[in-house]
Amino acid sequence: MKKNLFRAAMFSAVIGSISFASCSKNDSPVDPVEPGTEQPGEEPAARWISLTAAFPNAAGTPGDGGTRAYAISVENAADPNYEVRIFDQDKGFALKSNRTARVQASADGNFLYNIQYTGAEGGVFNKYKVSGEGKYEEVGFELNTAVILGTSPRWTKAAEGIGVGVYAGAATLAYEGTAPNFVYKNRDSEVRIALLDLEATAITNTAQFTFPWSDAERAAGYGVSRIDVPVLNEAKTKVFIGCNVSKVDPTATPTINASGVPSWPTDRNVDGTKTLVLDYPTLRNPKVITSTVSKVNNHAYRTMTQYVGTDGHIYQATATSGSQILKISKETSEYDNSYNFDLNTALGVNGAAIKAWRYIKDGVGIVLYTTADSEGGYVALVNLTARTATKLAIDIEADAGLSSTFGQYQNIGLHGDFAYVPLTASGKDGNIYLVNWKTNEVKKGAKLINQSGSFFIGAY
Repeated sequence: MKKNLFRAAMFSAVIGSISFASCSKNDSPVDPVEPGTEQPGEEPAARWISLTAAFPNAAGTPGDGGTRAYAISVENAADPNYEVRIFDQDKGFALKSNRTARVQASADGNFLYNIQYTGAEGGVFNKYKVSGEGKYEEVGFELNTAVILGTSPRWTKAAEGIGVGVYAGAATLAYEGTAPNFVYKNRDSEVRIALLDLEATAITNTAQFTFPWSDAERAAGYGVSRIDVPVLNEAKTKVFIGCNVSKVDPTATPTINASGVPSWPTDRNVDGTKTLVLDYPTLRNPKVITSTVSKVNNHAYRTMTQYVGTDGHIYQATATSGSQILKISKETSEYDNSYNFDLNTALGVNGAAIKAWRYIKDGVGIVLYTTADSEGGYVALVNLTARTATKLAIDIEADAGLSSTFGQYQNIGLHGDFAYVPLTASGKDGNIYLVNWKTNEVKKGAKLINQSGSFFIGAY
């Protein structure tokens, strides 16, 4: 394999496809066989379902030490007598990452993608071909995106074959004057974006700019310290990026610290959920769109929150603390503020928080959520068209340890009529739950053998 190092000198708003090769590990990259390209007489690749699990770091922090993967067949996934021992050294595969990997996958399950998170190799992109069980072969180029995205990047498969990595620096306070007559100016931050060709393993474009607050938003005290979960629209003309928005009150009297530096008090009265939008693939014309039906941030944590629906609109959850799913219009690329799905209303519960979800098809999605008046973790099917929801019966839902692992959850697998949901409380065995999204039937599948401080976080 060859490692692709993206040089700082090449960083610019628009670049061509990059394949600089250095630090060769093998003579040439491995060319994977894509589905449908098998030679006559060859059998098509099996449909593998990759499971991922997180384990503790050296200090013992649960789920923060790295990620292992294990691939099973569709048949084994449905078999409650089949045991997945992902933490056995001769079974599971250790994905390259100093901390929990942010794993993405091709739709057919044949490839996993990851950008390593923190450490000496933080920011390095890796692609793995899936061959079953612990058999993962690293293919293509390694790409070092750290010069663009830093060593702790956020990224997603924003559309099939297309990755988008994002970075936002901390909001930096700017002010004028001297004590006590300080004048607030803004809390701007730097944004960097990188586009990845997941098939060719190449960086195809980058951009760098100041977060595009309007003059009114900037003067009102808005700032953003993290952006995440990018997704492309159906037409592949725009990229939408979730934002972690904060606000201070510039009209208030600032507090002045011992060094003479002022700070303005937090103002939680934001005017709505905000999303950063850019043209694709040029990454030009950045702007901010605002929902008037929600004020909860949409940047998530390690789970994807935005999906293109069968109808072409984007459906965006206010995860991982909100209860709402919002709609961005395919015609206007703005929020459709006439639409608001609220899980509290749909289920008749209080304090619902969507921790992870997946749009399936025809307005149907599956949601992992917690509630304010209980300690467990719950699963529901939602109908975004009818704005209804059905809570599913999961036998371990009352386990308080399940809700904490939901915060680390990354992906719900889909194949045919089933959603594949691996569920384990920290340190406890669990199962894959197969949810028939057409009938609402839940079947307990393969047993997941756990270990202390560890839990399963996704299926692909």
